[in-house]
Amino acid sequence: MNKESALHYHKYPEPGKIDIVSSKDCITQHDLSLAYTPGVAEPCREIVLDSSAAYDYTIKGNLVGVITDGTAVLGLGDIGPLAGKPVMEGKALLFKRFAKINAFDIEIDEKDPAEFIKIVRSLEPTFGGINLEDISSPRCFEIEEKLKKIMNIPVFHDDQHGTAVICAAGVLNGIEIAGKKPENCKVVVCGAGAAGVSIAKHLINCGFDEKKIFCFDKDGVLFKGRKETVSPYHSFLFQDTTARTLSELMDCADVFIGVSVKGLVSEEMIVKMAQNPVIFPMANPDPEISYEAVMKARPDAMVGTGRTDYPNQVNNVLGFPAIFRGALDIRATSITEKMKMAATHALVKVAKMPVIKSVLDVYGLDSLEFGRNYLIPKPFDPRVLVEVAAAVALAGMDEGVNRINIDIDEYRSRLERDFNV
Repeated sequence: MNKESALHYHKYPEPGKIDIVSSKDCITQHDLSLAYTPGVAEPCREIVLDSSAAYDYTIKGNLVGVITDGTAVLGLGDIGPLAGKPVMEGKALLFKRFAKINAFDIEIDEKDPAEFIKIVRSLEPTFGGINLEDISSPRCFEIEEKLKKIMNIPVFHDDQHGTAVICAAGVLNGIEIAGKKPENCKVVVCGAGAAGVSIAKHLINCGFDEKKIFCFDKDGVLFKGRKETVSPYHSFLFQDTTARTLSELMDCADVFIGVSVKGLVSEEMIVKMAQNPVIFPMANPDPEISYEAVMKARPDAMVGTGRTDYPNQVNNVLGFPAIFRGALDIRATSITEKMKMAATHALVKVAKMPVIKSVLDVYGLDSLEFGRNYLIPKPFDPRVLVEVAAAVALAGMDEGVNRINIDIDEYRSRLERDFNV
């Protein structure tokens, strides 16, 4: 991939990556009378009588808003909402490609969290769910938290929870191969932004010991009594430790997770880790330590990155499309912690399944099986959508955040038909 090919892809045959296509015919005068006046009045009247009818007569139930303020775009930083639009269009494309969900990107030129919240809240009649994207930390925590409280549709900040769901699946499979249990593992998280905080919380929910998760940010180790504070959302990460450097934190660590910047980790640091460590340096495009450097210093390590050119890519497309698919199909009012944990365990399950031929063909592989170099499923495996969506839907119904009940076996069968499994 080079600059010219990327720009050509986005410009031709027409600018952008998404389009709007009508789902109904509008060819005859009769079609026109149904699509618009006078026929359109009938579903309007039904929705006035029962707001849930909007899910029956409009696109709402299969429509997600991909919303940003452009303050933390990919590895590009605060480039603004307009410059972030290609990323949001890309997210919409992935929703459609991997889960058959329609998505509109909305770039909001507003940095005040309170005003941003008001704007997004006002869009609730339009969408079945909201995917927040590329909003800087710690503002993103407040924005998501408040929107979840005041909106009756799922609100999901993918930079937080999508990354956490997939990273945790890889870590759980890695420590299983190493013969370790979550509650006994020492975890080091490098980076205390949206992803780092959410990963730490999600690992705790998945059985890791909160007291054994240590964090390092731009100001150093998060230890109790440190003068530099981050935000109230980080309070659980401040540990009672004498370590003051990342190198000291790495002593006997079982798991390293990097969501920071390139080059922070040296070979000397990972040499000090426990046997069979799980090392996920996920900074993009260049990780905290290169894959080659890890394998040279620790051939016993299980390594995952954010890149497609190395094993075990932590790719958010493994999460958000299927999570929203399951949530939308039960008309969920929210996406809960249990639904996210269900998604993680579904990914753990898919990675252990025999890899199907269509997936091998996409990646040009002769074989692939669960192990050190295959801890996380591939995005083009259609079973990801089936297993994750079904698990999320079931968890949502168990928690009572569903507006409708579905037969989970019938639902799974329908997903298998729809996605050619």
